[in-house]
Amino acid sequence: MPTLTNETLLLQQKRDKYVARGVSNSNRSIAVKGEGAILFDQDGKRFIDFAGAIGTMNVGHSHPKIVEAIKEQADAFTHPGFNVMMYASYIELAEKLCAITPGTFPKKAIFLNSGAEAVENAVKIARKYTGRQAVVTFNRGFHGRTNLAMSMTSKVKPYKFGYGPFAPEVYQAPYPYSYQRPDNMTEAAYEALMIEQFQDFFVSQVAPETVACVVMEPVQGEGGFIVPSKGFVQSVVSFCKEHGIVFVADEIQTGFGRTGKHFAVEHFDVVPDLITVSKSLGAGVPISGVIGHSEMMDASNPGELGGTYAGSPLGCAAALAVLDIIESENLNERAEYIGKKIEQTANRWKERFDFIGDIRRLGAMAAIEFVKDSHSKKPDKDTASKVAAYANEHGLLLLTAGIKGNVIRFLSPLVITDEQLNEGLTVIEEALESM
Repeated sequence: MPTLTNETLLLQQKRDKYVARGVSNSNRSIAVKGEGAILFDQDGKRFIDFAGAIGTMNVGHSHPKIVEAIKEQADAFTHPGFNVMMYASYIELAEKLCAITPGTFPKKAIFLNSGAEAVENAVKIARKYTGRQAVVTFNRGFHGRTNLAMSMTSKVKPYKFGYGPFAPEVYQAPYPYSYQRPDNMTEAAYEALMIEQFQDFFVSQVAPETVACVVMEPVQGEGGFIVPSKGFVQSVVSFCKEHGIVFVADEIQTGFGRTGKHFAVEHFDVVPDLITVSKSLGAGVPISGVIGHSEMMDASNPGELGGTYAGSPLGCAAALAVLDIIESENLNERAEYIGKKIEQTANRWKERFDFIGDIRRLGAMAAIEFVKDSHSKKPDKDTASKVAAYANEHGLLLLTAGIKGNVIRFLSPLVITDEQLNEGLTVIEEALESM
C-alpha cells in the first residue's frame, strides 16, 4: 500500500473530528479528479469505479457534456426558484421525461432534490388522488432515509434502528427471491406461490380498498439486486388496476440505462402509474422527480408540492445532458454488453469457488451472492466484506448489498472501457483467490 501524504492523513483526522460518525465511508481516500469510470485520489492513486456513487454515475465522472451544461447554466443563473420565476430547462426536462417513460397516456412531472423526496411525493400524490392512506412496499425494499421513506424500507440496521416511531399505515408485502426457493420447487411453481402470497397479504395485512399505492423497485437495489419474475410483476400491476391502487415504480437506482433500457420496468411489459427517478438522472448534481398520469399529478393543488431547491437549474441542465448522452452514446446497448461480460466471468468463478452462490443481473445491474456453500445457501457476509475490502485496497471501488450483507454489486459507469472493465474484474478474481 502506498504511503499516505501528510495532507491526506490530516484530512482523515479532520473527517473523524468534524464529520458525524453516522456517515459511512467504504473508502477513506480523498478524491481529486474523476474521468469516465476512473477516480484519482490526492496521493495519486488510481481507482476503477465499480460503485458509481451508488448507481449515480451511469454517464461517468465529469462527462464533457455534463461539465459544459453545468458551467453554461452557472454562467446564466444558479437558482431563481421555479415557484418564484420559471426557467426553460425545468419545462424541457419534464417534456422529455414524459415522452420516454412508459405509457401513451397524458403525463406530467414534478422535480425535487433526492430519491427519498421523490418517493415521499409519489406517496403524497397517490394519497391525494385516491383519498386513501395505506402504502404497500416489499420485503427487502429500500426507498430512502427520511421518516416515511424509512418506514417503507425493509432493512432495520443500519437504516431504521433507533429512529422510530415510524409512519403509520405502511405495510411490506412478500417479494420473490428465486435463489432461496426450495430445491424441489420449479420457477413456475415458485412464481405461482409468490403471487398467491401477495394476494393473501391483502386479506391478512391490509384491505385493498384502503391502499393508496404499491411502491415497487423493479429490481431491488439495497436488498441485493433481486430480480422478480415477469409474471409476478404483471400480477402485482393487474391487482393494483383491479382495486384502484396506484402502482409506483421506484426507478431511482434502476433508471437511465442501468438495466439496458431507460427504465427497468420496461423489461416486464407493464406500465406504472407513477415513476420515481433520481441518482443517474443528474450525473452527480442533486435532482429527482415523479412522472406519471396527468390526472394523478394534478390531484394536488398549487403550492402542495415542491421545495426550495426542487428541480434546480443546475440539476435540470445536467439531466438534459444525461438524456442526450444515453441516446447519442447508445448506453442502453452498452449496459447489456457490460452485464453479459460480468455474468460470463462470474459464472467461471462459480465453477472454482463454492462460496459463490447466485449470479443475477438485468442489463448491467449485476450482483454476486456469497454463501457458506452452494448446498446450504447460508449467507456469507464475511467473504463478501473481505472481497469488497480487498478491492478497495487494490484500486477498485466496490460495494456490498443485501439484507444479510452477503452480496457484491456492480454499478460501474456505463461508459467504462473494455480494458477498465477487465482490469476491475481481475482485481475481484484476485480477491476471490485470496479468500
